[in-house]
Amino acid sequence: MARDLTILISEIPHLRRFAFALTADRDFAEDLVQSCLENAVARFHQWQPERRLRPWLFAILHNLYRDSRRRPQRGVPLDEVPEIPSSDASPEERMSAGEVLAAIDLLPEDQRDVLVLVGLNELSYAEAASVLGIPPGTLMSRLHRARSRLREMLGRTKSPSIRQVL
Repeated sequence: MARDLTILISEIPHLRRFAFALTADRDFAEDLVQSCLENAVARFHQWQPERRLRPWLFAILHNLYRDSRRRPQRGVPLDEVPEIPSSDASPEERMSAGEVLAAIDLLPEDQRDVLVLVGLNELSYAEAASVLGIPPGTLMSRLHRARSRLREMLGRTKSPSIRQVL
């Protein structure tokens, strides 16, 4: 029984967004997406239908990016990553989102990658760990450090109040 390759089409916008977040060059990002799709089509028989397709594709794309990097580069600032604008967001919310994206761009690459996968692309911890090729515990640790550092950078370090129960 042949599998339907058309399910790859719906993942292209997500692949582009992830590739743009990883690279500083839009042409290079498009090349990565193209290579990722070529590899996915060639290896589609290896994908297990009981698992989500997006993490599998993100792992291919991330590995292609890692393999092609010759020298350390910073990705494109996340506030330049194309996304569908929210029509119901207020100007204050959009400005706040821009602030957060700019702060995410200042994080170390390992923390930034975790936030992009879990926060923006909505992968589970296990899926993101698989994409990055790290244990889930390492991913959770990086995510905790990234969130803490992000709160600190945004001046939102107020610790939650603890109620005392008598």
